[in-house]
Amino acid sequence: MTSTRPTVLVLGAGAGGTMTANALRRRIDADVTVIDKSRTHSYQPAYYLIPFDYMDLDEHQRDTRKLLHDEVSFVRDEVVGVDPDEQTVTGEAEAYEYDILVSAVGNDRRPGAVPGMLEGWNRTDSVYPFYHASAARALGDAVEAFDGGRFLVTVPDTPIKCGGAPLKLTMLMEEYLRDRGVREDTELVMTKPGSEVFGTGPKAPYQERIKEIWNDRDITFVPEFTVSEVDYENRTVHSKEGDAHEYDLYAPVPPQYGHEFVVENSPLTDGGEYVSVDDHTLQHETYPNVFALGDNADVPTSRTASAARKQSHVVVDNVERYLDDRALASDYDGYTACPILVEKGKAMIAEFDYEDAISAPIVSRLNWILDVNVIPSLYWNVWMRGYDPVP
Repeated sequence: MTSTRPTVLVLGAGAGGTMTANALRRRIDADVTVIDKSRTHSYQPAYYLIPFDYMDLDEHQRDTRKLLHDEVSFVRDEVVGVDPDEQTVTGEAEAYEYDILVSAVGNDRRPGAVPGMLEGWNRTDSVYPFYHASAARALGDAVEAFDGGRFLVTVPDTPIKCGGAPLKLTMLMEEYLRDRGVREDTELVMTKPGSEVFGTGPKAPYQERIKEIWNDRDITFVPEFTVSEVDYENRTVHSKEGDAHEYDLYAPVPPQYGHEFVVENSPLTDGGEYVSVDDHTLQHETYPNVFALGDNADVPTSRTASAARKQSHVVVDNVERYLDDRALASDYDGYTACPILVEKGKAMIAEFDYEDAISAPIVSRLNWILDVNVIPSLYWNVWMRGYDPVP
């Protein structure tokens, strides 16, 4: 490197990358550069709210360059490979050298990985993989026109961002249909490869509360259903287990994987899908000048913006420690939070870490206000700016 200041490359301008780059700019004397193929930053937690007009995505998109501090460089390029031995990142336009690499590229949503899912989205008016902004928008029109039948939500057998989103979409749809007076003519079904609708261990208290709500509202959960194919012509979803479910309106969560350049064109994943880092320091297990956070970090917790926020504090602190040749802090405890909206005006906050549940499974109006009105403002004006003072 020709500069006396260290060069920090941050891959990805999503939640984790943006807040980390801005915080690093204030904490360390370094040249910080963010690389991303897109210049539009979307508030992804809005996607399941869009179909019911509880949030307008147009109001929750920002120009990435404007979110970053003026002293943070932004390069619009698509990364195609990482060579941590040479400390270089290869983009479609050029190559970039680094002293410190922070990987925050998220995950890759692939509806095309399931035969028929992508075709059903493109060719019919009944399949909407709502983790994509355009599908979430289109689902709003479909929901408004839906007058009965089976509403089906499926969850893939891969880790997904915001594991509570399919539950929230299902419950909000149930309430929406009640308000329109067509609930009696509708069956709501959600499938999942696992045995529980939300989870076990630290998630168990919230799991029990959700089960109670679903029983009271006659929402069907189908466990051990791994989607294998979508027959969009006959509106039927097949599973690897040999079962099938018909639908009239289908909102699948698309399978999600590590990005190809991370998995195929770098040694950072250790044979898996995501960047291999220590669960507590978020430092790479082989390359000490590489850190990862957010959806692309291979840590055993839910993939949410709240998790990325906590991870960002640890990464920023440990990058500073690494550059100062100090011992790293093992401060990430798996914290994440998932607001679970059960109906308009009521929500529960599932908050947990690697070991325990943190918040009580209480449904309240305050939790709704926090998720819909307060958190988006904090997200744009505090967290993404790197101003968050709470570790």
